[in-house]
Amino acid sequence: MIVKELMKIIHDLPLEEVWVLGREQSREKTEELVKQNRLTGSCYAYDALLSKTVDTIYVALPNHLHYSFAKKAIAYGKNVIMEKPMTANVEELESLARLAEENGVLITEAMNVHYLPAYAELKTQLFKVGRIRIVTMNYSQYSSRYDAFKKGKVSPVFDPQKAGGALMDLNVYNIHALVGLFGTPKNVHYTANMEQGIDTSGILTLKYKDFSAVCIAAKDCKAPVGCTIQGEKGVFFIDKPINQMTSYRYLSNEGMEERYQTEQAAHRLSYEFAEIIRMFEHKDTRKLEKMLEISRAVGRIVQEARKEEQ
Repeated sequence: MIVKELMKIIHDLPLEEVWVLGREQSREKTEELVKQNRLTGSCYAYDALLSKTVDTIYVALPNHLHYSFAKKAIAYGKNVIMEKPMTANVEELESLARLAEENGVLITEAMNVHYLPAYAELKTQLFKVGRIRIVTMNYSQYSSRYDAFKKGKVSPVFDPQKAGGALMDLNVYNIHALVGLFGTPKNVHYTANMEQGIDTSGILTLKYKDFSAVCIAAKDCKAPVGCTIQGEKGVFFIDKPINQMTSYRYLSNEGMEERYQTEQAAHRLSYEFAEIIRMFEHKDTRKLEKMLEISRAVGRIVQEARKEEQ
């Protein structure tokens, strides 16, 4: 699904060649994707793709495959962009970080939250609410695969052996947003609704020094979702999932209201991929390491939360 979203902006990005890796049994579907989006071509063996002159591999596969595909790309001397969550666990992330440094290549997580103009602006305005006390983030989205899952057809997103579940698929956006805004919490606690061994929805509580945060994610139900950041002087409202935010409102205790709106907002992936391309081209290792630290922190939070799923 995310690849199809990327196709909407692929020709807006400064790319010389774009190749797609497909499975042999999906050859017709893959070639149609190439034709419809005027891409360079397709491959049906990973080694064949890695042998080409492409400099960067975008790993947009089920979560449990991120590590193995990224590891092989690094061995071929390719930069790697990995879809969220970057890896299934922190150990895999650290392994890839070491391998990337040893091979002189760059890696990063494709987490669009950090690159959205509205999110960046919000970071500069947090002082307005005063001392923060409560943060809530909700990303509840009834999965198109949930009905099949209930009937016994288990796709990777609902497979506990493939790093599936609501925490890994949706709540990871909320966690990234929190870590990007406030850093690493003191402790975390996860209460999950379990079905066939996987968390189909759940509530993650994170405790910071002066405030508590609640992250809700669901694939088995939906609601009008949004986020709030409540402080002693006022509150910020975001009326969309955090990874789709283009605006927010600030309401002071005295009733004063301010609004921020991204002017002529581009597709939500545009900002992310444009900046990743810039970081890779200019070898901006300082910012890439900063982003990798956020991914590490998120990975540790998710890993701690998953211990409580059972």
